[in-house]
Amino acid sequence: MTSPEQAFLALTAEADKGLPTSEAIVAAAFAQLQPVDAAYLTKGAGEWKGHSFSTGHPAHEKLKELNWAGKKFRNKDDVDPIVVYDSEGKRVWSADWGHAQLREMSYEGKNTIAMVYDNFPIIDYFRFVTPDLVVGAMDSKIMRECGTYYFFLTRIG
Repeated sequence: MTSPEQAFLALTAEADKGLPTSEAIVAAAFAQLQPVDAAYLTKGAGEWKGHSFSTGHPAHEKLKELNWAGKKFRNKDDVDPIVVYDSEGKRVWSADWGHAQLREMSYEGKNTIAMVYDNFPIIDYFRFVTPDLVVGAMDSKIMRECGTYYFFLTRIG
């Protein structure tokens, strides 16, 4: 029998190859995963590399345009929600997207840590896959008609 984590890892392998998937498949896998807490995301340097699922959600293309690098979680009150690669390939905070904070919130019946953007009506909810891989579900009031955007992060360092 395949664990929820193993099933999700198979989806990440397909995503890293650039293969498209459906939002429904990712959502079903996400629903089976366990919650995380702020300490999990801020552990070490709190730097995570971003990966995107190609589900047809417009955030996937937007993040590619931004040259998305990931996120940086310094502590529960100090998060860089959008880190990009600059022209030299260095990870830098995108000031256009502001900062964020981490708070425990309920999503689909499970309490987990969520990242709340300071300047945008966006909340990212996180679930555990491995000690160094977490999946996020972005709930955006301004893109609600587009569905949920799913992404995953791998710990750096």
